Amino acid sequence: MSPFLPVRLAWRQLRAERARLFSAIAGVMFACVLVFMQLGFRSALFDSATALPQALQGELFLVHPLTTALFRPESFPRVRAYQTLAVPEVALAVPIYMMQSIWRNPVNGSHRAIQLIGFDTEAGAVSFPGLTELIPALKRPYTIAFDWKSRPEFGPVAAMIAANGPLHVQIGNRDVEIVGTVALGASFGADGNAVMSETNFRRLASKRDPSNIDLVALRLRPGADPIAAQRALTALLPGDVKVVTHDQLVAWERNYWETATPIGFIFAFGSLMGLIVGMVIVYQILFADIASHLAEYATLKAMGFSPGYLRLVVMGASAILAGLGFIPGILASAGLYDVVAKATLLPLRMDATRGAMVLALIFGMCAFAGLLAMRKLRDADPADMF
Repeated sequence: MSPFLPVRLAWRQLRAERARLFSAIAGVMFACVLVFMQLGFRSALFDSATALPQALQGELFLVHPLTTALFRPESFPRVRAYQTLAVPEVALAVPIYMMQSIWRNPVNGSHRAIQLIGFDTEAGAVSFPGLTELIPALKRPYTIAFDWKSRPEFGPVAAMIAANGPLHVQIGNRDVEIVGTVALGASFGADGNAVMSETNFRRLASKRDPSNIDLVALRLRPGADPIAAQRALTALLPGDVKVVTHDQLVAWERNYWETATPIGFIFAFGSLMGLIVGMVIVYQILFADIASHLAEYATLKAMGFSPGYLRLVVMGASAILAGLGFIPGILASAGLYDVVAKATLLPLRMDATRGAMVLALIFGMCAFAGLLAMRKLRDADPADMF
């Protein structure tokens, strides 16, 4: 017997009740969209949160052991950066400063917190798109580069610069000049960013102790082994700093949002709820379909078709519903990704890996619903037909 016969029978049964079929497709589509959105938000959270560590160019980094996330780092003595130069593999140590200050919108005067990032812009330890051509201008006092991917509440800064050139704004109680824009992106920890030289950071953070820093990017000599250098630095430096690789720094930031905040759990829980809702809808549709065709199933049993064949019919219906619901679901999700990305400036985008994972989840959801609905097949008794 052809394995396609149960699927063909399942399709004819589903097609016979078009209203029920469309209801099932809508339920699967709803579950698909909900899972896609929750996983997309979760991925955007991690991508935006790790944008800063991803932009850092060092092979090794010094960070305070009590730092939970880079948007609120724990400071440590600047002298630790110089002590690393005692290890032969270390060619350059670049201190990086971070803090949040108050930004005044140049259009309406409203206030909003902004992340300030200061470092030696010529050292090559940090790479933001658009930064290289701004390095000469950032040497001037009280100059900054604005992150054009910041939230729109900071004002139409990029448009104003494109129309009129450098723009003067207020950060804290200081007037600064925006000489250009870079691309970093808003995150769940910071709505916007401003990049500047180390000297200008000190000017804007005049109340902060200049002997304390937040992060150190270490550039190693060509051919140096990062792991060996990490071990040497760990043995050399005191316990108020931790030496991590670039991958470990990114994982450090990701781990904070995944385990130390409820956000990661909420998105995962939302995905689970979407699958449960979709499974219930598909189960109800399949259960009702089996109940309305009990006489036909009983007749098939009387004709000699095995219970396994009837189970294949139910599973075929589950697979059909999964496929028919997934196609509009992924198309709708891709459109919603674009809408939400433009509204929130978060890095929401569809990718093949997520698509394959959601496809597997949707098929698994429908298959489980089909397994639950199979219990109704036991009521299809040929004796009841006579």
